[in-house]
Amino acid sequence: MALPSQYSLDAFEPYSATWDRQSITRALVEIYRCPEEFLQFELSGKLSSKAGFFEWNDITCYGRSVVGHGMRVTDTLLDLRPCGSRPGLQFDPTEVINNLRLERYALHHRLSELRHGARLFRDLYYLARPSLNLRFRKHLQRAYHHAWDRIVFPSWPVDTTVERISDQMLFRSMKERNVDRAPFVWFWPHGARSTVVMTHDVEADLGYDFCGELMAIDASFDIKASFQIVPEGSYRTSDGFLQDMRDGGFEVNIQDLNHDGRLFGNLREFRRRASKINQYTRAYEANGFRAAVMYRNQDWYESFDFSYDMSVPNVAHLDPQRGGCCTVMPYFIGDILEIPLTTTQDYMLFHLLGDYSLDLWKTQAEKIIKRNGLISFLVHPDYVRESKAQRAYCDLLVYLRDLRAQETLWFALPGEVDRWWRDRSQMQIVKRGGHWRIEGSGAERAVLAFARAAEDGLEFELSAEPS
Repeated sequence: MALPSQYSLDAFEPYSATWDRQSITRALVEIYRCPEEFLQFELSGKLSSKAGFFEWNDITCYGRSVVGHGMRVTDTLLDLRPCGSRPGLQFDPTEVINNLRLERYALHHRLSELRHGARLFRDLYYLARPSLNLRFRKHLQRAYHHAWDRIVFPSWPVDTTVERISDQMLFRSMKERNVDRAPFVWFWPHGARSTVVMTHDVEADLGYDFCGELMAIDASFDIKASFQIVPEGSYRTSDGFLQDMRDGGFEVNIQDLNHDGRLFGNLREFRRRASKINQYTRAYEANGFRAAVMYRNQDWYESFDFSYDMSVPNVAHLDPQRGGCCTVMPYFIGDILEIPLTTTQDYMLFHLLGDYSLDLWKTQAEKIIKRNGLISFLVHPDYVRESKAQRAYCDLLVYLRDLRAQETLWFALPGEVDRWWRDRSQMQIVKRGGHWRIEGSGAERAVLAFARAAEDGLEFELSAEPS
């Protein structure tokens, strides 16, 4: 497998020269909520000073390794050790997972965009956007994305690199310790196989005017969604309208500040805008946020007060900002939970790809369900007003209704996912009377699961024992 060439092989931020045994497995323990005794490693040598892409077990990774970047790390993962010592790793899995989820592998690409004027193009585009008709906007966007299908990393249309790394780590740790099963807290409440989340970003007056009808369409399929409102946008909302949304079982969140695409332009301006966004978060009684156009810089999120964010795509080939978090699971950015967007936005599907079928959405949903992940959608009321797009959206809701009847899925609001994932992050698995049990707030909704070491990887099974 060729390593990605569109991103940097050099890190632009220094890494700590120190490590400890607990830190290198922290991300793995957070993912599985399993006892730490099942994940005990140490580094086999000194890590390289610079981060870069390397390949391990046919998985593309980004970070530092004992052998250096741009090379293949041994597929065996474990060095030979004297009997009784911990197996040695040739890279820090927590560092690699964080580099993927926080999109640090794409840093050079973003700096290159600045040097080559892509940022200037985007600034000019958003300055002129209000006066551009949809047809001309689509023409410009297709020109900008003309080579999207030649991007090799992250993997289109769903990237599960984080899950593949974590599964292989636990699998090889179990094999090294001759353990057949490892207990962990199942990913979703009551043993749901996967979770489905629907979100709607309201961009302009036409979309705002269509919100009532869109809520009626959703409710007719027993789907409850979150609506992200631009607090200083072209439309002016009312407290009564927002309360009607909440009373209908929908959720109200904040979308950017004014949708001009400049939220993350520079740190000083970002902090000024973040302060205003935090005020609107309290005024709107909102707990969640999404940045306009999915622009993001996760390293700046400490300035936000909201509980969860929804601005990071799983794979961002069709987004103005390339990258992607390479996972189909929520994850924490400090105290903020990231609920990634794991399917293609309606605008990209309809207007960039010209596809009004469900083929891509179905393919993505099926791949995510296989990984027991989060299937999250973004559909704009601004774009499903048109009859052809509205029919496609209704077809999607029919598909989701049928999927709910066939699979054990949890259909949740983003705020519900946030509350569950926070509860799960504090749960512990302990052994009582010879049996594993889950303890902690919300444990009554949790299900004990086991990872089994099969011939070439992990298999998951839910326990029949009470948790």
